[in-house]
Amino acid sequence: MSELVSTRIRSTAAKLGLPHLAEALTEYAQRADEAKMGYLDFIDLVLSEELAVRDDRRFRQGLRLSRLPHQKTLEDYDFSFQPELDPRKVKDLATLSFVEAKANAALLGPPGVGKTHIAVALAAWAGYSIYFTSLDDMVRNLTAAEAVGRLTNKAGTYLRPAVLVLDEVGYQPLARAEANLVFQVISKRYEKGSIILTSNKTFIEWGQVFGDEVLATAILDRLLHHCGVISINGPSYRLKNRLAAIERERDDAA
Repeated sequence: MSELVSTRIRSTAAKLGLPHLAEALTEYAQRADEAKMGYLDFIDLVLSEELAVRDDRRFRQGLRLSRLPHQKTLEDYDFSFQPELDPRKVKDLATLSFVEAKANAALLGPPGVGKTHIAVALAAWAGYSIYFTSLDDMVRNLTAAEAVGRLTNKAGTYLRPAVLVLDEVGYQPLARAEANLVFQVISKRYEKGSIILTSNKTFIEWGQVFGDEVLATAILDRLLHHCGVISINGPSYRLKNRLAAIERERDDAA
């Protein structure tokens, strides 16, 4: 391939918004030559690679906008530390069929057992638009928006994503007006988008969390209609790690 042709292809690729093709043209040509590709095979290679790069870029951009607190995978999760948790249940959720069905997933258990880890791992690799928030942050933002007449606009933050990760449900009790804002989000997302939630409270205790048994029942009715529920009743990872650190400090000081 002549330098003139290479330069023209790179320039045209850049104008068409195909930056990876412009950068990898020489590599593609070498691969095509080594494999003795026909014209159509070469075009297929170039387009497939460009699509893969574009999908990866979109995925990473989505992660940046998702506000996920960290990147976790299910492979990082220590199932051996939670022997009562059946890995098959988590792996069933990891098929993400519930996201395709616009259903929900709930992870329940005491603090430190890895609920958020699993929720983030499921959301991060779902391949859909994602938004992560704690329940308290969502309520605070919606309350502030309502006070200045911008509730509808702000609610879109929690309604638009295909997957909303709602973390730490139940850590702080809500006033009835705050609970009503949560109900609006849950109700409008019902069968239109998925929610992955974590909570340290059993569903029976949600009446206390939302300050109103009727409102809590209405929220649960919409959440649980299509929902996979996993309870993790085991020791705290954070406490385990802290105790191990204390033990190491004690050994170093001895």
